[in-house]
Amino acid sequence: MEVPNNKIRPEFSILLAVSFAHLLNDLIQGVIPSVYPLLKEEHQLSFSQIGMITFVYQIAASIFQPVVGSFTDKNPIPYSQIIGMTFSIAGMALFAYAPSYALILCAVFLVGIGSSIFHPESSRVAYMASGGKRSMAQSIFQIGGNAGTALAPIIVAYLVLPKGQSSIAWFCAIGLIGQVVSFYIGNWYSRRLKNRAKNALNAIKIPDLSEARVVSTVIILMLLIISKYFYIASITNYFQFYTMEKFGITEIQAQVYLFYFLIAVAAGTLLGGLFGDRFGRKYVIWFSVLGVAPFSLLLPYVDYTMTGVLVVIIGLILSSAFPAIIVYAQELLPKKLGMVSGLFYGFAFGMGGLGSALLGWQADHTSIEFIYHICSYLPLIGVVAYFLPNLQKTPYKEVL
Repeated sequence: MEVPNNKIRPEFSILLAVSFAHLLNDLIQGVIPSVYPLLKEEHQLSFSQIGMITFVYQIAASIFQPVVGSFTDKNPIPYSQIIGMTFSIAGMALFAYAPSYALILCAVFLVGIGSSIFHPESSRVAYMASGGKRSMAQSIFQIGGNAGTALAPIIVAYLVLPKGQSSIAWFCAIGLIGQVVSFYIGNWYSRRLKNRAKNALNAIKIPDLSEARVVSTVIILMLLIISKYFYIASITNYFQFYTMEKFGITEIQAQVYLFYFLIAVAAGTLLGGLFGDRFGRKYVIWFSVLGVAPFSLLLPYVDYTMTGVLVVIIGLILSSAFPAIIVYAQELLPKKLGMVSGLFYGFAFGMGGLGSALLGWQADHTSIEFIYHICSYLPLIGVVAYFLPNLQKTPYKEVL
């Protein structure tokens, strides 16, 4: 973290560009869970097999992100987003025409690789363009991804479900647009790297915490991510099946309910960033994870209308945590921005994938409704946020 300069302002053109690129990237990703009802019917898949699709995709996205982040900390790659989009385009092309379950797994693996390349450097760009308003910048970046994820089920409902699996190929065009936007971002990033090279001895401010305290803080953040992303996996991967089975609605109606949740996630992400800069990231993290518990505990017991209301409230509150968690971790370890971004994005993807696989197995052995009774208790893990140090009140020291 460079010593703040009060004259520096956020570069909104870059923040909006990287947010839009994130929208396109996560729109492609969002196609995968959105077509699960179609894949289940066409390929006769079990819930366990559906969970494994998410697991393969998100493990590919999670394992490589810290590696990419650590590498780019030492060797920045301004145009890495273009490389990531190339993998995603290849994955979508294969996904559209995959005739077997094995090739579907290969396709989502490629999309996962693309995501693992895209996120670390994109998060660094948002940090660099923030002008000191880091939660706001991270939330602008994140809201693009959430908006893309939210749009996916609606587009799939009206473009893919009526026409079949091959129509997924249209999403390759989204990747091509993403490459154009990423080229613009890469040009700006390249110029910033040249300017930074001229001022190589900028001071870095780091929290004056012991190594043990830093490690325990990272563990707490990871526990919170487990809670958040296991619960989100239950919604994004199985909520369509839950509402169709419990309330007897159609696939398209179920996709609209999922859309409500994902739009609420996008709005909550923006609010979380604004509140994080204003009130402190620790308090936003604490409220976001633990505050959703009353609503998640109530969800399995309400009717059709209240289910829609509650998933909106849950999405709004739960999503506000992630920008705050990312920026909190970046400020905790400011000399390792790429590694931190890759680690936390990767861990989030990995926990989402693991959660999806475990919940799919559980649904096959019990019922789709039963997993919502189990998952309703996950937000209670948010109580551990109490033990996070308040970085706004922590002394800092400067190092080169």
